[in-house]
Amino acid sequence: MSEDCLFCKIIKGEIPSSKVYEDENVVAFLDLFPFTDGHTVVVPINHHETFLDFPDNEMEKFFSVLRKLANQIKKNLNADGINIVQNNYAAAGQVVFHMHFHIIPRWLNDKKPFIKQPKTQAAPEYLEEMTRKITG
Repeated sequence: MSEDCLFCKIIKGEIPSSKVYEDENVVAFLDLFPFTDGHTVVVPINHHETFLDFPDNEMEKFFSVLRKLANQIKKNLNADGINIVQNNYAAAGQVVFHMHFHIIPRWLNDKKPFIKQPKTQAAPEYLEEMTRKITG
């Protein structure tokens, strides 16, 4: 646990939250600034700053809970869909530096924006260059 981490303080009960799930590995609570009704934040108990720091041995239990909660939220809130969002580092929109996922219920008429793919297809040269850079 980290002394200054907002989510660690929530996990320890130092800051109140609306928990919807808790076990020895995972805590889930309602987001204080919900994108839609039922927007839930799912965090591992152990402090890891990003997904890239998240150890393999904790993944199976975490993702099992994440999937269970996503199904439960979709069913119980009668949602038409679910966004599962995860950001790493400030440049990608991470605000709290304790690895976490957002489960965001969606409805066909919720009038909220979607992340859309660009309409312009990438050129073959660009794809080749990016493939080379990524694979080393």
